[in-house]
Amino acid sequence: MRLDSVRKRFGERCALESLSLALAPGEVYALLGPNGAGKTTTLNLILGFLRPDAGRIEVAGIDAVADPLGARARIAYLPETVMLHPTLSAIENLGYFALLGGRRLDDAQARALLNEAGLQEEAHARRAGGYSKGMRQKVGLAIALAKDARVLLLDEPTSGLDASAANDLSHGVRAAAQRGMAVLMATHDLYRVKDVAQRLGILRDGRLLLEQRTDRLSAAQIEALYLEQLSR
Repeated sequence: MRLDSVRKRFGERCALESLSLALAPGEVYALLGPNGAGKTTTLNLILGFLRPDAGRIEVAGIDAVADPLGARARIAYLPETVMLHPTLSAIENLGYFALLGGRRLDDAQARALLNEAGLQEEAHARRAGGYSKGMRQKVGLAIALAKDARVLLLDEPTSGLDASAANDLSHGVRAAAQRGMAVLMATHDLYRVKDVAQRLGILRDGRLLLEQRTDRLSAAQIEALYLEQLSR
């Protein structure tokens, strides 16, 4: 997936200015920034919900500006809040959403995907109306894994989750990357950046201030780097 010199304005406000990113298959990239930095705008542009004023967006070799539906077919998306049918179980929700995407899952396939996403087995057949937010996020991740996607977009996936649920979700994100999906994660969770991402980018006022590999940085160093960039 690539973004080349992408620009987006809303009236007089510049939401993104010359944003360029490139993600390889199997890579997890964390996009950091305060509220209003342009993270959600970036995701919406990739999904084709917004059209850039300038620049190019490519998803799995498809021009996402010229063919947004074709590009979106190669994308799986996990929002901050996953909405499930409350009267259906995790297996039934997964089967329903997979069918909407053109894939039919049997019970064993659904359970395997839910396990991969980190949902405990005893919850697979329970109604989703009683799920915690972390459990709903895991079902959402399983829905994303069920899609034949090349790119996974995550918008604040660990927001509001306790440490255990966030850790389980991180395992699911790594599973997606191991499948060869390029993962772009917009997040405030600096600890999870170190846990799952190979690279990070810091966005402020629509501009990418820097990119950095995470393998030689501790979580504390990532936090210090983030605060340093935002204070300039």
